[in-house]
Amino acid sequence: MGFTQRHVTRAVACSSFSAALVLGITSAAARAEDPTPRPTPSIPDIATQYPTDDPTGIPTGQAPSLPGEKGPGDPGFSEPPDNIGDSETPVEVEPKADGLRLADGAKLAEPKVLDIKFVTEDLGGEERREDSTVKTKFTLQAEVLFTKNSAKLNSGAKARIKTIADEIEKQHSTEVNVFGFTDDLGSYEHGKTLSKKRATAVQTALSQQLGSEVSFNVRGYSEDYPVADNRTEEGRAKNRRVEVSFPKKD
Repeated sequence: MGFTQRHVTRAVACSSFSAALVLGITSAAARAEDPTPRPTPSIPDIATQYPTDDPTGIPTGQAPSLPGEKGPGDPGFSEPPDNIGDSETPVEVEPKADGLRLADGAKLAEPKVLDIKFVTEDLGGEERREDSTVKTKFTLQAEVLFTKNSAKLNSGAKARIKTIADEIEKQHSTEVNVFGFTDDLGSYEHGKTLSKKRATAVQTALSQQLGSEVSFNVRGYSEDYPVADNRTEEGRAKNRRVEVSFPKKD
């Protein structure tokens, strides 16, 4: 059987591909088995090339990691807070200067502890507690204790009054003030009567939970001593209140 030119061309092409494949494998194997080591590319030591005195600054190549780390004169450098501005030389004070001397016969006042007050209040402002160095005071808006224009305690009042009684016992107080207040709506005399009845109702509930050694001062002040503006309903609600206070034991 004779070969045509087409068959010869295909055979030559296949032979060339096979030779290239064999040469490629041989070349790769030769490189893999080549025992001659080649030089490893060097990586610059950035910390040595760009030194910094700040141990917290990590060099990143061309500059410190944060601007101003090189100190004064470096763009972005800022003075520590204690060194801001130009400090002035302290003024020398003469201890015996006439302006610092007390007048003849004058004496310094006796030292005393300031009355520091801590105040806590619920979100609605319905109950407020004030603690100072001399006394504790609870302020309850009338709406959380009584119905409108009434001196009868509602169902939720007992729990609030019990909290106050527990605190009185905790502080071993033996004298308690219970003061009632109203807003300026209606007559002054009506407010006087209502505020006294409400204060008495709270005092009665407290006395039922406390021992007989506790004494009470009960007052009704009507619209006197407002704590808010009576021209708004919000202010009037704050003025309608009962305050329970007692001194702290030393």
